[in-house]
Order: sequence, then C-alpha cells, then structure tokens
Amino acid sequence: MKTIFYTLGLLLVLVSEKTQAQLNFSTRVVKDSLFIPWEIIYGPDNHIWFTQKNGYVCRLEPTTGQTDTLYHETDTYILGSGEGGMLGMALDPNFNTTPYVYVDYEYLQPGTTNYRERVVKFTYGANTLSNPQILIDNIIGATYHNGGRILIVGDKLFISTGDATIGPNAQDLQSLNGKILRINLDGTIPADNPIAGSPIWDWGHRNAEGLVYANGKLYSSEHGPDTDDEINILVSGRNYGWPTVAGFCDLPAEQTFCIDSNVVEPLYAWTPTIAPCGIDYYDHPMFPALQGSLLMASLKDMHLYQLVLNAAKDSIVSAQILSSISFGRLRDICISPAGSIFISTSNSDASGTGAKVDRIIEIYDGSSTVVNLTNEAGIVTLYPNPVKDDINLLFGPGTLNKEWRYHITNTQGQILKEGKLLPQSANQQIFTSNLPSGVYFFTLWDNRKAFSVQRFAKF
Repeated sequence: MKTIFYTLGLLLVLVSEKTQAQLNFSTRVVKDSLFIPWEIIYGPDNHIWFTQKNGYVCRLEPTTGQTDTLYHETDTYILGSGEGGMLGMALDPNFNTTPYVYVDYEYLQPGTTNYRERVVKFTYGANTLSNPQILIDNIIGATYHNGGRILIVGDKLFISTGDATIGPNAQDLQSLNGKILRINLDGTIPADNPIAGSPIWDWGHRNAEGLVYANGKLYSSEHGPDTDDEINILVSGRNYGWPTVAGFCDLPAEQTFCIDSNVVEPLYAWTPTIAPCGIDYYDHPMFPALQGSLLMASLKDMHLYQLVLNAAKDSIVSAQILSSISFGRLRDICISPAGSIFISTSNSDASGTGAKVDRIIEIYDGSSTVVNLTNEAGIVTLYPNPVKDDINLLFGPGTLNKEWRYHITNTQGQILKEGKLLPQSANQQIFTSNLPSGVYFFTLWDNRKAFSVQRFAKF
C-alpha cells in the first residue's frame, strides 16, 4: 500500500481552519469568459501574460481588465477533450531589451495523425508576437500526459514532458517523453547537460505540470496514477522512477529499482490524488503566514495549497488548504511584485466546444497594514538605475536603525538574492556585480509592515 500523507477529512478541515485564521483573503475577478488560461505570468510590464488552450497568447492589464490578443497559433490542436493545446509560456529574463516569448503547444503533423509537441520562440513588439523560431520539436503528444510547463532559469529553458500515456517512455533515454528537458535559449543543447548531445535533464516522470525555481532549487508538481501525486526537487541526471515507482520507494519491487537506478524520492505525495498543477514561491509581506512557502493550484480537488517548507527549503513540513478559495478547478498561479496572488481556473470543457467560463482571479489582503514606501518620495531610494555594478540605497531618517529584509527577483519571479539590512547611516550598498545584465525587481520590507518594490535594469 502506498504511503498516505493524509486521507482524513477531519484533519484537512482542522489544517484549513488553522491556516485561514492567519489570513485575510479578499478576491476579485480580473477577467472572465476565458478558455482555460493554462499559463499565467506576471510580466515586467505590470501586465499578466497568459495562454489559452485553443492557441491564444494574451496580455492583460490587471487593474482595468483590458486584454489584448497578441497571437493565435492556428496549428494548435486539442485531441478530443484532452490535455493538449497551447500550454506553457515563459518571458525572456531580459525582456525589456530582448523581448522574446517562449511558448509550448501541441499540433498535428500535416497530412498525418501524428500528434506532436514543440517549443517556439517569438519576438514581441507593437502588441503582437512575430518571427516564430522552433527551438525543439517532434515530442510525442497524446490525449493525456503532455506535461507542457516551461521555465527559464538563468539562460536555460526547462521543459516538462509527459509520458504520452506510454509509461516506458519515461525510462527510455532515446525518448524525449517523461522527462525534464533543458536547452539554451536559442534551442541548442547545453554542453553541461548530463547526457552529451541530449536535451534530457532528468527522467522518470509521468506528467509534471508545475515548475518553479526558488531557493536555488527547481521544484515540480506531478500527476500520479490513482495514487501518489508528487512534489519533487529536480536534480540533473537523476531518475524519478516512473513507471516502476509511484511516489516513495515503499514497496519491495520499488525498493530494488530505487537502489539500482538511484531514484530520487518526492518531497511529498498525495493519496488519494488531487491533480496538482501550477506552483509558485511566495515571499512577500502582504501575507506573512505564507512567506517562504510554495503555493500550488490543484485540479481534481479544486483547492489552493500552501506547502510549508523547512528552513533549508528542501523538505515540506505540511500541506495546507487555503479553504476560502473556491473557484472550481485551478490551473495556474502567479504572484505580483506587490504581493497579490493571481490564479487561473480550468472549468471550460477541454474540447473547446462549450461555453468559455474560466477566469483569472486576484487574491489580496484588502485590510493589509503594509505601506508601500515606493510611493513615498525620499523614504527609500534606489540609485543609479540602470545599475552598473552594485545597488545603492538611500534611506530616509525615519527608516534608520530598523531591520529590513530584501530580495531581488528576475522577471520570472525567481529570487536570486536575499538578505537583511540594519542601516545606521543613510547610504547602503548591496552587492549585485555577479548578476547578469537584465531587468530585476528589488523588494524591501520592514517587520512585515512596509515594503518597497522597485524595478531596475543592470548592464
């Protein structure tokens, strides 16, 4: 019998109530009448970028709801009511200077019934996407288990692929299915990949549909069969067990395979399954109780989860349901620099034949006592901007001799640098010489009460 982390409804209720008592959620529908917004990204332009499964890439102004269609991929194809179509998306880390958009979608090869998956790089300009360049192609697709989440870490693009309902694909190193792939942003294969000449980063996956990079680690969420949905930390050149292993190495046959194949066990597993999907990392003072946690959308049980991490960020202490969030099936999640959480739903018929009933929703604390210092001139100033080497901070008199926390994130929301400051004089400096050229967000907060979010460029 597989390891079961929780099945008792009473325990879930108690955990949910405990979490909810610490939080004060307000919600607002930002956009409705959508068709399965599969990927949502809070971009460096303060817009939400999103894909829809029927081939559309859109850009949304989150205050007014104004939405622009940037591109429609007419080759996008959905098999029946399956999991394919237009799926993952990522924005270039240096988006303001290199405005590239990366998209993952399924299509039918012309004149055949061959269902395939590819990743394409577009150029953004004049409110449209153009100049498509295929980076990787001919990944086998299926009605189910297509993966499809993509993520940029540094100058590398990670791609999750499903086993296309053929379990042995995941262990076959000649197949791109059931893997995490890693390529350069121009589609070439990195020289330091674990298998020379191959885009494979790791293998043994059934269907990973969530990826986030935080704390120097790449986390994923993955669908299990009838047991053992998983959260994993992805490590180069390692085997995650599928189809021989589901969840932990706790059955005799699994234990033998795990030893022989050096299998990585998950951080957490759910039985019964919940169908985990998009994940993100939360570290903002708007919701102090969520700080330092992974947040995860789920499809089957229709909840938003807080996955509480240990101090080393390499283990999950508890998985808690944020019980007041009830919008049906949840597909993806992103977080704004101001701390708001945005979720997308997945309630439309996946075939695209029915009504488009999906929404993008903002979750925020309407009674928050957090003060945005960015709007108070002279309180905390970042200079110069653009930054050449290191960040200089000018603190106003009322901000001295207080403990401040800060982090620096890239345009994908990944935390690249963090620490504490105790300014005793107005001028402070933070070492950023090791950051590559690009656009970043600098967030500063004091005792979880006041924060400043400022965008800066480094050259």
